Amino acid sequence: MRALRFTDICANGFAKDKRVFIRADLNVPQDETGRITEDTRIRASIPAIRMALEAGAAVMVTSHLGRPTEGAFKPEDSLAPVAARLGELMDRPVRLVSNWVDGDFSVAPGEVVLLENCRLNVGEKKNSPELAKKLGALCDIFVHDAFGTAHRAEGTTYGIAETAPIASAGPLLAAEMDAIAKALAAPKRPLVAIVAGSKVSTKLTILQSLAKNVDHLIVGGGIANTFMLAAGLKIGKSLAEPDLVDQAKAVIEAMKARGAEVPIPTDVVTAKSFSADAPATTKLATEVDDDDLILDIGPQTAAKLAEQLMKAGTIVWNGPVGVFEFAAFEGGTKAIAQAIAKSSAFSIAGGGDTLAAIAKYGIEQEVGYISTGGGAFLEVLEGKTLPAFEILERRAT
Repeated sequence: MRALRFTDICANGFAKDKRVFIRADLNVPQDETGRITEDTRIRASIPAIRMALEAGAAVMVTSHLGRPTEGAFKPEDSLAPVAARLGELMDRPVRLVSNWVDGDFSVAPGEVVLLENCRLNVGEKKNSPELAKKLGALCDIFVHDAFGTAHRAEGTTYGIAETAPIASAGPLLAAEMDAIAKALAAPKRPLVAIVAGSKVSTKLTILQSLAKNVDHLIVGGGIANTFMLAAGLKIGKSLAEPDLVDQAKAVIEAMKARGAEVPIPTDVVTAKSFSADAPATTKLATEVDDDDLILDIGPQTAAKLAEQLMKAGTIVWNGPVGVFEFAAFEGGTKAIAQAIAKSSAFSIAGGGDTLAAIAKYGIEQEVGYISTGGGAFLEVLEGKTLPAFEILERRAT
């Protein structure tokens, strides 16, 4: 992507004494007392902040947190716990600034302040022109470093990028852009995509888009069940969408016409009920009973898919292929995770359940790139141009 990069701005010394506004993704989980329970996103935001501080800039950082009502502050919407944690991690005070849109605050070069939850600002979600103009006036340089919000055209993700004197991609966003381009724009072949989840309907356009480009399209979960129906197999009482069988057939045919493949499971792991302690039975895909629930792919299928992944040049992974949270039904997802870890292919993975599987099997260091964006990652797979990418490219020309 042809966007101005903040790393280049800093390298050229242009950020010194400038007001830098960083849109980060600090939307971290908290317990009922407001204590942060997982701080990965805060840690991921620090390189851009340090880069700006080391360049001699006056640094402002903001993020959304939760789903507040615009113009109606509630204590649970505050970024105060985030400011405290950010200060601990950076070993320096991080002042929290409220009611900041009109610029009634100061920040000195070498100082970082956290601007209160941006989604409290009236006009943020709809990207009002009035708010965008005010946001742009706050800074000399805007830095978008929140890939998880890159698919949203909001005030602090899009409007400010239009109105700020300079708009750039932060290191986290730039890394996402590079990884996505490597995986989808110019992939090393064979390109294998794993798309799994409960419903075809939520990922139909992604499947249709990938079917034009990938060499193997591995489907899992409820999506695989719908594809099994399309292949003429019985799935018992398994989760599926029979009304989308024709669309699944169309994806299979589109792949076949290109000499590519959608591997249909040849064996599955079933149970009579959906529970962690339900007895698991492995059987051929042609032998599923009317009262069976398919909760995982079988070892034969897993071995075949692992072999394809080991031969891949590029792997895109979104979604576990079975109910990996239950020990009896994790075999397929575990086999795929381990194959990705061993493969010499460049791999990119995204989506909450996928990240949970990566963490469970401890393969973080073996995955080429782990995407921080859920919805944004899916929209990229769908072939969409994200608003954040579009505006940064436009501003760079």
